[in-house]
Amino acid sequence: MKRIFGLAPVLRARKAQEDAARGAVNQSRAEIRDAQALVKRRSLQLVGAEAPSEGTARAMVASLVARQSLAASLFDAQRMVTDAEQIERERMAVLADAAKRRRAVEMMAERHAELVRSHDLRVDQASLDELSTTSKARNAARGLTDGS
Repeated sequence: MKRIFGLAPVLRARKAQEDAARGAVNQSRAEIRDAQALVKRRSLQLVGAEAPSEGTARAMVASLVARQSLAASLFDAQRMVTDAEQIERERMAVLADAAKRRRAVEMMAERHAELVRSHDLRVDQASLDELSTTSKARNAARGLTDGS
């Protein structure tokens, strides 16, 4: 029986694909954390930029425009979080698929190893049976008995 598992290179490639997918998921999680931190900063900026209660009309308008700009940037940051979470879900699906494909090849490798072990056991048993039969035949030819 062939001792070397012929799909070992495929298994290595599947493991590499899974590792790459895992790295992409980790990168997505980092991007989510960064986007969430940006949301927090923008939210704090918006809270800190209260409209003035007194001043010229131009100052009031400028303050309102600045708050609208901060609100828009907060909305964009929240959209970045949503987009990053969507990308993470997609990458998690890719990781799950890669893990499933790797596991399928691993199962074939395990079955191959089990077939090799059972083949070796059968060969060993056949050799022992042959030795036993030959020994009995030799003893019978010499006129010896096995004591039974």
